[in-house]
Amino acid sequence: MVRGGDKLTEYRFNTGEAVHFFCSVCGIYTFHQRRSNPQQYGVNVACIDGVSPFDFPCVEVNDGVNHPKDGGGGVVGYLCYEKK
Repeated sequence: MVRGGDKLTEYRFNTGEAVHFFCSVCGIYTFHQRRSNPQQYGVNVACIDGVSPFDFPCVEVNDGVNHPKDGGGGVVGYLCYEKK
């Protein structure tokens, strides 16, 4: 985090172990501290200057309801970007 930390809003649900951060001004999800490993963070790469989601050729898409670590998956497909 370079700047804007004072604008972040924290959100927790279910077990309360994973901490999700959102911008309180625009609502974008910025990053989260993982439930399965609190030493790791998941980051919205669209929030990083110089990085684009299109820099990654193929990424998993989760259903937003089921956590893959809870069994039963949660992955509903893959989003793949192919340059023309």
